Amino acid sequence: MSKNETLHQSGCSCHGCNADQPVNKLQQTSRRDFFRNASLLTAGAFMPPSLANAVTGDAYHEDEVFSNKAVQSGKAQVFTLLHTSDIHAQLYTHDEFFFENGKPVYKQRGGFAVLKTMLRKLKAKNPANTLIIDGGDCFQGGGVASLSEGRGIVPLINNIGYDLILPGNWEVVYGKQTMWKDLGGYNSTKICANMFHDTTDEFNKELIFPPYWTKMVAGVKIGFIGYNDPLTPKRQSPAYSKGITFTKPELNVAKYVKILREYEQCAMVFLVTHMGLAQQVDLGNKIEVQGVDYILGADTHERVRKPIQAQYTKVTEPGAFGSFVAKLDVVIENGKIVDENYRLLDVDPHRYKPDPGMAALVEQVRAPYKDELNKVIGKTKNTLVRYYVIENTMDNLITDALMWKYKSQQVDIVVSNGFRFCPPLVPDPKTGVAEITNDFLWSMLPVDSEVKMGEVTGKQVWDWMEKELHNVFAKNPAHRFGGWVIRFQGMKVNFTMNNDMGKRVNWIKINDESLDLTKTYSMLACEREGDPDDTLCRMEKVKNPRKPGGSLHNILREYLAAHPVVAPVVEGRVTATDAPSSLLSQLEGYDYEFV
Repeated sequence: MSKNETLHQSGCSCHGCNADQPVNKLQQTSRRDFFRNASLLTAGAFMPPSLANAVTGDAYHEDEVFSNKAVQSGKAQVFTLLHTSDIHAQLYTHDEFFFENGKPVYKQRGGFAVLKTMLRKLKAKNPANTLIIDGGDCFQGGGVASLSEGRGIVPLINNIGYDLILPGNWEVVYGKQTMWKDLGGYNSTKICANMFHDTTDEFNKELIFPPYWTKMVAGVKIGFIGYNDPLTPKRQSPAYSKGITFTKPELNVAKYVKILREYEQCAMVFLVTHMGLAQQVDLGNKIEVQGVDYILGADTHERVRKPIQAQYTKVTEPGAFGSFVAKLDVVIENGKIVDENYRLLDVDPHRYKPDPGMAALVEQVRAPYKDELNKVIGKTKNTLVRYYVIENTMDNLITDALMWKYKSQQVDIVVSNGFRFCPPLVPDPKTGVAEITNDFLWSMLPVDSEVKMGEVTGKQVWDWMEKELHNVFAKNPAHRFGGWVIRFQGMKVNFTMNNDMGKRVNWIKINDESLDLTKTYSMLACEREGDPDDTLCRMEKVKNPRKPGGSLHNILREYLAAHPVVAPVVEGRVTATDAPSSLLSQLEGYDYEFV
């Protein structure tokens, strides 16, 4: 560690650094109603001129801030921050989803080799004063990552040359010890202020990672505090987080901001978070973050092209899959910030040639799994995409396969947890199809869970659906799980997004008949390791829970063997009275659109 950087150690005994208590009890500001007077995203919705310029601007004006007169004269310096997140082990350039002029558009983006070239060139413009950070979810989501339990991704991340990394919610997927080992393999600094070793001693909780990091850049000290999603054990299989306690950022963020501002004398303070855009904006509205310049967010894969102004700070998020890089340039003169410029840049293979060394390294780490991952298991005539909040073709394919497999066992409802986004798979215009490989199967279903079934009443289904919708659209963003509407087959649901908790569901049909609250139905979903035996996809007190045999991956392979060419469509399995099927973001009421 250089003399220009400091890393707060988890076992440090300096003032205020023991456990998780705020410096003082600060009054919490009231939360904004994110859905009040919301302008819904509609197909063909008007795009503000500022946003349109950000999307279509010439070469993104990457050098704009360097034209500052003080910079040109040498009186000021520029601090450059490059931010990625949610790469999810996507090794190669891939199809990427955009929403332009009310329609989906697909372009080639990303790839570690292209990303390496882009970051190298961006840093070369300001080499002494550039920091590269990542907001988590690096080593889960693709075939190599899953089959190597994250180890295959470590040399790629090290080759990029990150300065700072935050663990994301999916870093826990292989268990605490593997997380520790994989993250320990990174050459970069790791921070997180709300992940503790699980203990019954509430007064002596020990952080797993240092909570913050500082670095001298452009003649001033810059501070970073890290936060993972406190809802991680609820969003995912509880077993993944065994041995880890997560706490809410507002419990200790004021303490660390005070340390960085007053003790460390930082000119800028950043929160590096992995909580989802809505939760991050909500955090930006809390007085505990006063003194924070930016919340550099992640998790929901949102593409913030213009920083969102919350009450106490600005909020950004840099997209996902290595398809985008957020670039913040800050002009510093006499120790003060005098100008700044933020852009979200595409990792465009037409603009940046792949780095040969990184390309070779990608092939090296993939070599042990290459033959298996390259196997074609099926084809699709329609684009497989998961970016829509309400319904999508990718999860319709998954639930179609589950229903096909278990229909003979009188299953009424099959459920896909939705997992998270995945890069789309777009048919080749020449052949009219796209090949589905084992590698893409790992991207669609990053955890190969066993299936589980049980009997539930109509009342349970209704209440569960209300709860799931609340997880997505809660007016208090702190109650959201960062995801999207649960996916299913055999059931149809109509809801009103902006209604209050417990009043969103309008009607439910099962097998095209109105839901009978007193009737018993058979339901099948994936097993969440660590859940109680009588819990099925977050539905509690399920009767006769059992595993009929089969994993998600094997069922998809069987289905595609029987249906070699599929063509899933969005067919209205779930609809909203106040949102289009093309809804792309949960965040409403702010100057933001997902494009």
